[in-house]
This record gives sequence, structure tokens and C-alpha cells, in this order.
Amino acid sequence: MNWPSISVIIPTYQREAVLCASVDEALRQNYPNFEVLVVDQTQQHQPDTQAHLQHLAAVGKIQWYRVAWASLPAARNYGIAQASGDIILFIDDDVELPPGYLQAHAEEFLAHPEAGAVAGRVFDRMKLADRPDLEIEDLPPEAMDPGIAWYYIDLVHTVKPQRVLTARGCNMAYRRDVFTKHGLCFDERFRGNAVREESDFCLQLRRTGYIVWYSPKAHLVHLGEETGGCHDITTRSLKYQITFYHNHFLLGLKNLTPWQAVRLFARLFDCHVLGNPPCYKSGSPIKIITRFGFYCLGFLDAVWTLVKTGDRHRLYTSSPPVPETQQAAA
Repeated sequence: MNWPSISVIIPTYQREAVLCASVDEALRQNYPNFEVLVVDQTQQHQPDTQAHLQHLAAVGKIQWYRVAWASLPAARNYGIAQASGDIILFIDDDVELPPGYLQAHAEEFLAHPEAGAVAGRVFDRMKLADRPDLEIEDLPPEAMDPGIAWYYIDLVHTVKPQRVLTARGCNMAYRRDVFTKHGLCFDERFRGNAVREESDFCLQLRRTGYIVWYSPKAHLVHLGEETGGCHDITTRSLKYQITFYHNHFLLGLKNLTPWQAVRLFARLFDCHVLGNPPCYKSGSPIKIITRFGFYCLGFLDAVWTLVKTGDRHRLYTSSPPVPETQQAAA
């Protein structure tokens, strides 16, 4: 079989041993034609991590790029510009990959020419621990409704292949022409942990006529490290809370019809401010008022982002990107 080439892109920030382990997991894949690119936003690694990445780059096993900023969507855009594969596959820097992982993604693209993206299943240890016996065959119709899908789509417990609205950023792959022919890019205005940046991209992709196909066979284990990754902001911080709401409002204001946006914002309020299921947050009046304050600030912040930037999606990269890079040598 003529297998498509795959570029595995690993954006990373403030990760050490688990990053090295994730890179090694990718390199152990038995696939005929793939490359591994690490887009590294960490300014100062621990000596062991530095030495390991330098060695892998020096012997040609990885391409290692150092950039001067910290932005997950920008790191994705940067990696895309450097990649040569027919398939662009993104994984996180804290994952475990089973044998045949790359082949599973490739098989889905070969079997589904209508798919511009393959969303792989994520064995998320925290979510699986909450409901270990749950198995979903068909996602409900609400999971394809952009106004409320985010509260119904479950790529952890779903066991049946099917069309979906979006992928999870730690396990998603795209055809190369999504970026070359259609000119799509990740929106670098999504900040912090960049929640909803992959959903924003998948909504863009669907406008090209491509679909997003979910494959439970193309699965990985997401370790969910509490520090580092694409952000390093404590969930208790003011910055994190405002950023969380900012990104949700940015998704809605950019992509949804007025009615879809109203339903998204109402559900966001019901779940994350009032604390109703599936969020199950404290119903303390003080905490509700505090969360409502973050909600309002996040909305104003998203509106200001759109006013400041207009249609400009790139804040850190250009096309092709030109930030400072370093591909490690011996």
C-alpha cells in the first residue's frame, strides 16, 4: 500500500521528562514514512531534557524548533509551515501512543476521502476515572449543534466511528491541503491554555466541505500533567478565569449565528457560572457572583480582541512564519 507521509507535530511549553517520553513514544512508531517536529516554547530546559532533545535532533530523529513566544495555536501554525507530510498530526507533550497509532490515522484518511480531519479517541485518565464503565455508541444530535455541542460531544467514552463536529487538540490530524489549498490556520488570538482553539479551527474546516471523522481506533493516552504544557497558569488565578471565558466568547462571536451564540453563552453561564451539570460547581452565592464577574470580563475581553485585531488571526507567526527558531545541532 502507498501510505501517506505523516508529520507529527508536538507543541511544548514548560515540560521536561514527560516531553522526552512523549517524543520517544512517537519515534517508536512502526510506520514507513513519518517525521517528528517539536515546536519548543520553553526558554530554559533542565539539563537532562536539553541533552536528550539535542541528541535526537543531532542524529536526525527529530526536528527541534525553539521559539521566543508561548502560544499553542501559533506553535501549531509554525509546525505546519515546517512540515512536509501529506498528513499533519498533532499530539500533546504528555501522551502515550499505542503500537500502530500512526497507521490508524492514515487508514482513516484512506478510507474516508471526504474527511479533512481525523479526531482520535483520547483515553483521558481523569475523565475515565470519573465514569470508567461508560461507553457511547452514537453521540446525540446535540453534539453536532455548534451552539451547544461542547456539552454533548465526548471523545473519551465514544466507541463507534462517526462524523463529529470537532477534534481534541491532543489527538487530531488533517490533510495537508486544508492548509495549502484552503489556506486555513489556527487563530493565534486564543490565549492561555487555548481552550476552544481546535474547535474554532474545525468550524473553519467544515466550511470547506470537508468533514471531521472520529476514529476510536486512532487512540492515545493523555496523561493530563497539571503543570506546563501549552500554558502554565493556575486555574485559581484571575488570568486563567478571564482567559477561559475570553476563548469561549471568541469562538462564539467569530463562528456562530446570533441564535447559536446566544445558546452557547447561555449554556456557558448555566454550567460555568451557576455550576449546573455537567460542571457541578459550588452553588455558593459568593462564588457564583465571582464567576459571573469573570464571565462579564471575558466577554468584554473577547469583544476588545476582535475590535483590536479585525480579521487578523496571526499574532506571532506570519505566512510563512518567521519567529526566531533554533534547530538543535550537536
